[in-house]
Amino acid sequence: MAIGHYEIKKAKNGRYHFELKASNGDVILNSEMYASKASAEHGISSVQTNAPEEAQYELKQSSSNQPYFVLKAKNFQVIGISELYSSESAARNGIKSATRNGTSTDIRDMTH
Repeated sequence: MAIGHYEIKKAKNGRYHFELKASNGDVILNSEMYASKASAEHGISSVQTNAPEEAQYELKQSSSNQPYFVLKAKNFQVIGISELYSSESAARNGIKSATRNGTSTDIRDMTH
């Protein structure tokens, strides 16, 4: 089975972030903004460690009542946020995708 990958990107404001993408290119998780590329790489490492453990995920509702999920590190800090989903079951499928794809070691540097 194909596995996803990470993309490190640089925002217009000079900060870095990453996305975890499924093998079909869909975004599974977005990171926060980081001051350095090294910090974004550390964030990826944290996702790789925590993604396989379903206990590290939390289902939430947006202000418009759409479900989404967050992935938290062991210190309870949010390390990834999903897209908004149309239903709770779709969000749960997103979590399953994150547990499968989050261990990927395929990291693509899109900053140059």
